[in-house]
Amino acid sequence: GARIMVVHTGSAAKISRETAMAYAADTVEKACALLAEKRTSVRMGLETMGKQNQLGTLDEVLRLCAIAPAILAPVVDFGHLNAREGGVLRTADERIFDAISSALGGEAAETLHCHFSQIEYTKMGEKRHLTFADETFGPFFGPLAEAIVSLGVSPTIICESAGTMAEDALRM
Repeated sequence: GARIMVVHTGSAAKISRETAMAYAADTVEKACALLAEKRTSVRMGLETMGKQNQLGTLDEVLRLCAIAPAILAPVVDFGHLNAREGGVLRTADERIFDAISSALGGEAAETLHCHFSQIEYTKMGEKRHLTFADETFGPFFGPLAEAIVSLGVSPTIICESAGTMAEDALRM
């Protein structure tokens, strides 16, 4: 009964980002061919990642999703984006939804599958997932809620708090 399976697209730790993206694109194309062959309705979700050496900026995910938009979907992890960019998600930022809509169409933004948690970060990006009790690192859910209401979108949000997923999901 799954609608989406979420995967990570790879790392650029010891190779250039361009080479890593080429490898990821090749792998994604092969996976899409297999999914198409199986005639499954399950989509493959490519997740944004929180560490600098991982593939998974929003732009990289959108570029890979453009390979087969009927099979691939972006999975935005707001905590990962905030961590990898040093804490940039402080206000109701609709640009993420706008970028998805521009790259893949309005439905991709309207029905976005996403993850949300607060994440401690360093200059290298994600360090560890936190709970909603944290008041330092963010991102905080209020601005995302404002963007959802303002845009009228209906994302699926998976809470990934450290040990308090159920409680923090209820708070959302």
